[in-house]
Amino acid sequence: MQNNYILKLVKSTSYDPWYNLALEEYLFNKVKENEVIFYLWQNDNTVVIGRNQNPWRECKYTELERDGGKLARRLSGGGAVYHDLGNMNFTFIMRESLYNVEKQLQVIINGVKKLGINAEFSGRNDILVEGKKFSGNAFYFDEGRCYHHGTLLISSDMSKLSQYLQVSKEKMESKGIKSVQGRVINLREINPSIDIKKLSKALEISFQEVYNNSIGEKVIMSGGTTEFKEIYDKYSSWKWRYGETPKFQISFYNRFSWGDLDINLNLRDGEVVEVAIFSDAMDSKMIKHIEKSLQGIKFEKLEILQKLKKSSEIYDKNIISDMENWINEKDI
Repeated sequence: MQNNYILKLVKSTSYDPWYNLALEEYLFNKVKENEVIFYLWQNDNTVVIGRNQNPWRECKYTELERDGGKLARRLSGGGAVYHDLGNMNFTFIMRESLYNVEKQLQVIINGVKKLGINAEFSGRNDILVEGKKFSGNAFYFDEGRCYHHGTLLISSDMSKLSQYLQVSKEKMESKGIKSVQGRVINLREINPSIDIKKLSKALEISFQEVYNNSIGEKVIMSGGTTEFKEIYDKYSSWKWRYGETPKFQISFYNRFSWGDLDINLNLRDGEVVEVAIFSDAMDSKMIKHIEKSLQGIKFEKLEILQKLKKSSEIYDKNIISDMENWINEKDI
């Protein structure tokens, strides 16, 4: 028995991260009520940071660009990742009414199982094999639409991963991380015969099996498309990737169980005139909301706490409570 929604498979032949992320957003903007889009793509020599992350803290961007690589910023939250052609990315795009993270993850887990790998989901956003991570996932919701995307390490150059990413001392201590390389694994280490083509085909079959439907439309996208030039221009711009970060007078940083938080305030006459908040928290919209809410307030502890309390009416109360407790301890 088939379902009454359409399965759509989209593959990009471009290795340009700005193109691929622009295509992801374009598909997100255009997704129909009854569509589930499964998008497969690859970036070459790229560091992708989360929506609210500080590139100077997360990435050795000078070395990356010197070596011909690119820095990209995605819409979703979460941490920085390194992409090369030994890694494949996937994105599920749909309306919120069709969103089912367990089902989406099952597509990935069943797909790699077809290639002899016994994978399992662990934690908030990782898929593991033999206790090591080969897939990190992130999520984005806006105006009734959503996407869930992730990485799949097949034969990625782990030395480059360590070379370009900077893991903060606080994050290493809070998570007990010894090294980036020590906690990730390539699927080829488990099954040496795996390659991008085989995995792509296995995922395509798994997509149809898990959703109990056949793919209604297959689209191969190339770098020549111009329909989303405006979106591409955004992703490739310095402003989007690095941001026009002013010099801030006051900065607060803390590492929480749900992610790091770096609050930067520029003050004038006792008021907050500029705000920049960097974080690898999964909810990218929450961080932007708090950043906007602090703009223009008096620099007083009570004012900041009131804005946070209001945010708890919309976003995760436990996370906001952590922030409130932290600010309460500050000498403001």
